[in-house]
Amino acid sequence: MSQTLLSILAFVPLVLAGVLLIGFRWPAKYAMPLVFVLTALIGLLAWDMTFNRVLASTLQGLILTAAILWIIFGAILLLNTLKHSGGIASIRRGFANVSPDKRVQVLIVAWLFGCFIEGASGFGTPAAVAAPLLVALGFPALTAVVLGMMVQSTPVSFGAVGTPILVGVAGGLDQATLGGQMTTLGSSWDVFFQLIYSRVAIIHALCGILMPLIMICIMTRFFGRNRSWGEGLAMAPFAIFTGLAFVIPYAAAGVFLGPEFPSMIGALVGLAIVVPAAKAGFLLPKTSWDFAPASEWPVEWMGKIEMKIDDVAGRTPISVPMAWAPYLLLAIFLVMSRIFPELKAALMSVSFGWKDILGETGVSGTLEPLYLPGGILCMVVLVTFFLHRMKAAQLGAAISESSKTLLGAGFVLIFTIPMVRILINSGVNGSDLVSMPVAMAQLVANSVGGVYPFFSPAVGALGAFIAGSNTVSNLMLSQFQYNTASLLGLSGALMVALQSVGAAAGNMIAIHNVVAASATVGLLGREGITLRKTMLPTLYYLVMAGSIGLIGFYVMGISDPLVGIATAR
Repeated sequence: MSQTLLSILAFVPLVLAGVLLIGFRWPAKYAMPLVFVLTALIGLLAWDMTFNRVLASTLQGLILTAAILWIIFGAILLLNTLKHSGGIASIRRGFANVSPDKRVQVLIVAWLFGCFIEGASGFGTPAAVAAPLLVALGFPALTAVVLGMMVQSTPVSFGAVGTPILVGVAGGLDQATLGGQMTTLGSSWDVFFQLIYSRVAIIHALCGILMPLIMICIMTRFFGRNRSWGEGLAMAPFAIFTGLAFVIPYAAAGVFLGPEFPSMIGALVGLAIVVPAAKAGFLLPKTSWDFAPASEWPVEWMGKIEMKIDDVAGRTPISVPMAWAPYLLLAIFLVMSRIFPELKAALMSVSFGWKDILGETGVSGTLEPLYLPGGILCMVVLVTFFLHRMKAAQLGAAISESSKTLLGAGFVLIFTIPMVRILINSGVNGSDLVSMPVAMAQLVANSVGGVYPFFSPAVGALGAFIAGSNTVSNLMLSQFQYNTASLLGLSGALMVALQSVGAAAGNMIAIHNVVAASATVGLLGREGITLRKTMLPTLYYLVMAGSIGLIGFYVMGISDPLVGIATAR
């Protein structure tokens, strides 16, 4: 079979997933088992993978599934704990003091708070935390999931304290060769690496200015009572102001401080600017905006998790600062667990894993329950139990309700993530073929020639769509992107930056991220509807980033010290 046919064949599982989920609106619980079986067959028959490696990849996927379910459980448990303590009722009342306008609440809760959580934690946590919080604030469940997924764009490249850059890009490139080449030029790997992540920050900042406005317009057009773009565009001055309040400090941190803190710094500065501005009515429309009454919502908008917001009977209402305290503690604990080496090591010391599963080299899985965001979330729940002076029965009810939501998500993810691992691990096979994701990327590169920079972010997004992870997409495809730039005589640093930006955008349509977010609000089975909505902002992001890439290469002539030097590896 020719390389082109193999590359086309590698796309088939993704095409099938898209057709079933988006075209036929199948629930993921029916679509993903079929996609998993097809992927395994292609791996065995076309890629000449051994049965042992396919099975090991499946087991690796199941370990990763357990980690994701742990995060989902922690996010739901925290919200249900606050529901039973009366904290959610206080949070909603508090927004009346900032603004009753749901468009403003999206910018503060989903965008700015979500960006901070992404910067601190990553791993899809923003959608898992923001979506149920938005539902508690009176948003339809489907709206909350769509908005939560859209947050997984601009901040993602610097999520989890820079993991997609520090692990994904750095681990995906041939550091030894590139570092050696830089040394011969009187420079170093660190200088080249800084070129990459500073360009990532700048490209994201340019794309991210409009993301808050796009989020609002998607909400008013598809979920407003008038189905109006105009009601979203009316917020343009304040939404763009919010975008700038985030991306300016974000870009500055990315260029001058490094990859660890841009998303967190951007979000904190943004919150400090935007919240007082909203209270003062700065740049806000004269008329407030809200959804139609819940009784008028279509059934497909509604989740199966009921989030009552009334104060707990017989309890003194919790103050707004006390109600928000668990989320503040969550942010503090997440940051501390990522930046203090001793604490990080202690949390990671509790670990369950399987190295070289079934003897397959490089196929390993680890579960670190305390270090994962799920563990941090559960620690915050324990603190909240005492902080809000709850009764054991209330915490028990929260645990029971949260546990029930895992069943549906677990069934879908036990097929989705193993499918992803088969694709990624297919690079070890009996026919000496590149992995399926790299084969797909090569097909795109070979088809478009000199305009490839425009499609470079889309290749990164493809990797994230497959893996559900910016980090994994960067690990798989950074060296491929660098080599393609070398063949075209273009800046490898800028091309790898486009890869990282595109991989971040791909998180908005990553299937298992959609499943995870849907589970937190009881919306399993409607993943295709969410994907249809998040395709629009994803396309915006990829077109914008690709256009910036073309301008950078061919108009501004951006280069780097290694242009013209023989392709690494």
